[in-house]
Amino acid sequence: MGNSVNILGISAFYHDSAACLVQNGVIQAAAQQERFSRKKHDHRFPSDAVAYCLKEGGISSEQLDHVAFYDKPWIKFERLLETYLSFAPAGIRSFWKSMPLWLKEKLWMSDRLQRELPGFEGEILFPEHHQSHAASAFFPSPFESAAVLTIDGVGEWATASWGLGNGNQVELKQEMEFPHSLGLLYTAFTYYTGFRVNSGEYKMMGLAPYGEPKYVRTIYDNLIDLKEDGSLRLNMKYFNYCQGLTMTSPRFHRLFGGPPRKPESELRQRDMDLARSIQDVTEDVMMRMARHAKKQTGEKNLCLAGGVTLNCVGNGRILRENIFDNVWIQPAAGDAGGALGAALFTWYHKLGNKRTLPSSGRDMQKGSYLGPSWTTDQIENWLKQKGHPYKRLSKDEVIEETVEAIASEKVVGWFCGRMEFGPRALGARSIIGDARSKKMQSKMNLKIKFRESFRPFAPSVLAEDVNDYFDMNVESPYMLLVADVREKRRREMTEDEKKLFGIAKLHVPRSDIPAVTHVDYSARIQTVNQHDHKRYHKLIEKFKEKTGFGVLVNTSFNVRGEPIVCTPGDAYTCFMRTEMDMLVLEDIVLYKEDQPELKEIKDWREEFELD
Repeated sequence: MGNSVNILGISAFYHDSAACLVQNGVIQAAAQQERFSRKKHDHRFPSDAVAYCLKEGGISSEQLDHVAFYDKPWIKFERLLETYLSFAPAGIRSFWKSMPLWLKEKLWMSDRLQRELPGFEGEILFPEHHQSHAASAFFPSPFESAAVLTIDGVGEWATASWGLGNGNQVELKQEMEFPHSLGLLYTAFTYYTGFRVNSGEYKMMGLAPYGEPKYVRTIYDNLIDLKEDGSLRLNMKYFNYCQGLTMTSPRFHRLFGGPPRKPESELRQRDMDLARSIQDVTEDVMMRMARHAKKQTGEKNLCLAGGVTLNCVGNGRILRENIFDNVWIQPAAGDAGGALGAALFTWYHKLGNKRTLPSSGRDMQKGSYLGPSWTTDQIENWLKQKGHPYKRLSKDEVIEETVEAIASEKVVGWFCGRMEFGPRALGARSIIGDARSKKMQSKMNLKIKFRESFRPFAPSVLAEDVNDYFDMNVESPYMLLVADVREKRRREMTEDEKKLFGIAKLHVPRSDIPAVTHVDYSARIQTVNQHDHKRYHKLIEKFKEKTGFGVLVNTSFNVRGEPIVCTPGDAYTCFMRTEMDMLVLEDIVLYKEDQPELKEIKDWREEFELD
């Protein structure tokens, strides 16, 4: 890269570790470690993600000028010690459980980086956790200036912050501190309703529309003291995360009528009502925080990051209530995005480089297609070696075959271009189907994703058509905004259907795109434009030519409990282990009925080594 300035950003050792390479201010590559290790939410040092980023940038570790780690480990450790001492001796078990990782790995980050990056002699920087989030929200955004809001579980001490991004600087003005946290409050309810902490929050958000907000008053009266500016204090008698190995205390369980739901046990109406109640409270807090940021900054633009801002229902409300004219959300809003934020914080804020916005008015995230890709030739060589039957076609023929398959209610694995950075599949590593199909949601959930039947699917819709289907006038390229299906698309329900409650609502089609219409008529929307992903746009365009509908079902290319696929080998394995009908790997098409029975997999990664 000649005389380029190379900055590697890293997040690790909490959950979703990741790496990002920024070269002369341009995001060249970013990926989560889980995609390479195949261990979901892998928190370990992102060695494979680092190797990929360096390869994509055409450099070795000795050519790095700066490495930025996404938070300050020593301050985090100080919080752990102070919290333990505040509750001692109650927290001794959780304290001892956390110590080995801290003493072996987390505290000696500089040493670890030197070991992992042979020959690196540059500077190591440690921005604060919420500075990294704020930088990831503002610097890739299309705004010259904006209010910035970060909301998550906890960083070092901060759990939420607001600030101002302007030019090449981002400055946080006010923080909320641990143990008072909107993210941890939401996670406590995730735990209590029987879902996995730090990954089940999506499920609870999807479950909320099946319930009624019966417990909102109980939450306000007992659990939180909420101020007008969105700051809150939790009544810690009801929580156990400071001193114990669980999120909620016996007092919490008594308040809500029993112990936490056992994971995988039957969902009760109470669980749905709890999910709805905490969702409503979360949205209320997010609205107050957004209004406060608007009042304090006077800005017309808002940038969001932090794990709570993956709550696309809350994001949709901020947009819908017109608190700001424009909203931009970091697609990798959780800790993975901290790697990107730390690198950009170094380039702009620390090194003082000028920030120039694209004349197109678009953001600088490149559609979040920042991961590895494979050529058709590479894939064909691998398929020949393995003896898997396939057809190599022209680009146009691939699209024709895919459109035919989807229109006949077949489910297609779609592997095309660079892998997405962040938790959402955006048409590069996606499983796609017909949004018009009444049976597509349950088919995909039960036969392909192997997950709970209640979980909704997202539509991919042509950006130019979004307002024809949804009450939305802006682009949503990263699937981080929820909007309602337009009235004209909705189906009139019968009197009997209107009386249904809970999970019984699931099987009632609600619109002419039933596979992507949730029980409250909402949808988590991905708009697809020609600029970010020309081929995926063309696929939907051709589907519209055939059917009159410019919208597809899009879900991530993985099964429950596994990360999104990374390599063609991962994609083939997932294809064969599910009831998908067809697999597209760049310009190659594979049909399920042509494939031999899947033998036990050893390690598909061997054929796609990064070096």
